[in-house]
Amino acid sequence: MIVGVISDTHDRIPLIIEAVERLNAEGAGLILHCGDYCAPFAMKPLGKLNARMIGVYGNNDAEKELLKEAALKAGNEIKGGFARLIVDGWKVALLHGEDSDLLSSLIECGYFDLVAYGHTHEAEVRTVGRTLVVNPGEVCGYLTNEPSLALLNTKTEEAKLVKIGRR
Repeated sequence: MIVGVISDTHDRIPLIIEAVERLNAEGAGLILHCGDYCAPFAMKPLGKLNARMIGVYGNNDAEKELLKEAALKAGNEIKGGFARLIVDGWKVALLHGEDSDLLSSLIECGYFDLVAYGHTHEAEVRTVGRTLVVNPGEVCGYLTNEPSLALLNTKTEEAKLVKIGRR
């Protein structure tokens, strides 16, 4: 399965639309959102995903109940501040990542096959022990001026970063 990982969309609608188009073109079967949607209106373009999105809240997501309602209306789900998932046989930890001690513990404990997080806006794919660690960077492009997302192939166990915003 192709799993799309996005984070830090921060209401940047044109780039959210581009991310959705890319994820759909790649045939993603599930999307993980690591938080910081910001306003509930940012959920609307995420409703155009061909796959279900499961997300968590970030530190800039103040209107949690409205975001949760907007996500459900768009056919998606926000789990809260943390989600433990099984995705195509993979044990997944999904979080925003602002608590660096928690993030380090999840990465280093060796339980999870994938730890997906955001918050730093800095894209990375690395392996720690048997755990694949993915930060897709920022869809919004506000801090790095390099909007990106990540794609994980659960069959080949490979993840890659994909730059967007080059239209």
